[in-house]
Amino acid sequence: MTQKTHGAIAAGHPKTAEAGQIMFDHGGNAFDAAIAAMLASFVVEYTLTSAAGGGFLLAYTKEHKSVLFDFFSQTPKQKKPIDEVDFYPVNINFGGAIQEFHIGLGSIAVPGSLMGLFEVHQQLGKLPFSVIIEPAIHYARNGYKVTPYNRVTFEILEPILRASSESKAIFLPRNELLNVGEIAYNKDFANVLEEFANKGIQEFYQGDIAQQIVKDMKQGGYLKKEDLSQYSVLKRKPLKVNYRNYQLLMNPPPSSGGILIGYALKLLETIDLKIFDFGSSKHIQLLSHVMELTNDARKINYDNYIYENNIRDKFLNKNNLFNCQKKLQENINKWGSTTHISAIDEQGNAASVTNSNGEGSSYIIPNTGIMLNNMLGEADLNPLGFHNWPCDRRISSMMSPTIILKEGKPEIVLGSGGSNRIRTAILQVISNLLDYNFSLEEAINQPRVHWENKIFNLEPREKLEESETLQLPPETEVISWEELSMFFGGVHGVRFREDQSLEGFGDPRRAGVGIVC
Repeated sequence: MTQKTHGAIAAGHPKTAEAGQIMFDHGGNAFDAAIAAMLASFVVEYTLTSAAGGGFLLAYTKEHKSVLFDFFSQTPKQKKPIDEVDFYPVNINFGGAIQEFHIGLGSIAVPGSLMGLFEVHQQLGKLPFSVIIEPAIHYARNGYKVTPYNRVTFEILEPILRASSESKAIFLPRNELLNVGEIAYNKDFANVLEEFANKGIQEFYQGDIAQQIVKDMKQGGYLKKEDLSQYSVLKRKPLKVNYRNYQLLMNPPPSSGGILIGYALKLLETIDLKIFDFGSSKHIQLLSHVMELTNDARKINYDNYIYENNIRDKFLNKNNLFNCQKKLQENINKWGSTTHISAIDEQGNAASVTNSNGEGSSYIIPNTGIMLNNMLGEADLNPLGFHNWPCDRRISSMMSPTIILKEGKPEIVLGSGGSNRIRTAILQVISNLLDYNFSLEEAINQPRVHWENKIFNLEPREKLEESETLQLPPETEVISWEELSMFFGGVHGVRFREDQSLEGFGDPRRAGVGIVC
């Protein structure tokens, strides 16, 4: 009889977390659990992630080695005249706020998710891939109950789900969205997953599926045969940042999230946060100024040099930090279709993986149930403007899977979805844990704030006085939320406590689930 592994996993859906739990029950390690969970999320979190999206997995092994697997989306190798591109806007209603995204064949970047998870398994997995993929096959073939959060995401992305007959068959079988408690199926995807289990995932990048994608792209997309066949997973050295006697491992450049969180933490480190009552006006003001200074530094010293080899050293150099630290001392005197999974096991293996499909392009590969991403239609990912991206290059992302080490051992694993709010959500949870000694559950549940482009969003909190009294950056507009919201991310985390017990907690903002096995 296989000996079970003691581990913990946190994710954005009960079935996603359950898939990881099953791997621990089979004696698998944290990487098996994270991969199985992510594969399951392609079924049960369809509107947040996809086998044809992109992401990152940060790994820390029991041998004390760390590596960042970059399988985020790549820009195509060639462009075509814009008038030949299938690329159009769609308005998404986020409950009172309308945001425009772009979808269609011309919004699709080279997908990396499948290859990334397969590569991680080949290098770090313990169980056979055919075992790891079983829960996802089961959920796709036999169905899963639609949760209240599933239903919310269906409603938000209904215009995209209605855009193709394939997605309508899955989510609007009676021309109406599936309701809470109804069963959702994706039997085409189950069949494809079985093929992957038997033959590996090259069918997607070089086989019949790849040929179908390339054929369909001739009708208005950029992708060609070489874009798929030559895609590769990149292994990067994680960004390391020391903070309050801890070492943080995060996503390095060219992705933006990790280095911006690290920059903000270096600003916070100059302050004795014990003099600020958590959630007080002064604490909120401090966070707003840290976010403002990080934004300013990003615009001046990061965005224009993002692909330079030594961008880390340039951005985190002492002069750059000193100037912002000085300003900070003087001041004191959107939706994100993304999901995250954190896993840790008793042997000291830790995995933090974030994956996204954007909002989805609306294009589903025929007879597969797989919707491709719309990364080229995401304004946040295309700061130079649509269709102005450099060819054949990794797209920069705000995703920042994070592992926190104490004396060389993984203690906390976390990450978040939430577009531009990813970095501020993770920043605040880290500070809650390391500066205020909250439990994992308390740290994730505490109200958050987000400052960007002179708009300061605040979740409700008991201690805070009237927002008009806050001393915020000049010209700041304050938006006070009436309840905790998915707008502020979804931080799912696990923790190895000093007494050797494990805990896992999912963010209630995104219906997160934590399981300790």
